[in-house]
Amino acid sequence: MEIKLHDKHFVPFISAQEIDFAIATMAAQVEADFADETPVFVGVLNGAFMVVSDFMKHYKSPCEVSFIKMASYEGTASTNEVKQLIGINQDLTGRTVIVIEDIVDTGNTVEELKILFKNKGVKHFKIATLFFKPEAYKKDIKLDYIGIRIPNKFIVGFGLDYDGLGRNLPEVYQLKD
Repeated sequence: MEIKLHDKHFVPFISAQEIDFAIATMAAQVEADFADETPVFVGVLNGAFMVVSDFMKHYKSPCEVSFIKMASYEGTASTNEVKQLIGINQDLTGRTVIVIEDIVDTGNTVEELKILFKNKGVKHFKIATLFFKPEAYKKDIKLDYIGIRIPNKFIVGFGLDYDGLGRNLPEVYQLKD
């Protein structure tokens, strides 16, 4: 079923079941890699709040969770400038930090986060992203856990928005051609 948000039309793209399977798989992979540690998961707001919530439901080992707020989008386009709006206050020296992203496209936010956490003296810095757009990715930073690879199309739902709308949708829609 097609939906309309503001002035744009979107069509169904990824089901809630596919999303849940991808998140459960990522959580199991992270848990296998860090079962002997207590990682700090850092969700990137606003988009990753639903991903982090579902990831936590699947992750059974001890862990901590925190959030950081970054901004790089206006409307449907990346501004190519990343701003940190809310930061992390806890001491992360010698800790394993796994950033949980809703989507990685250009990689600008990932690059900023890597610099930020390296400066905090973390032991391991890993990236887990539910959605990845390989065609749009412009960085050399390795993404450690990828849920679903998608084409370079604008999507909404499951935390992703178009000018504030669509974050609450349990599935993902893509912009209609």
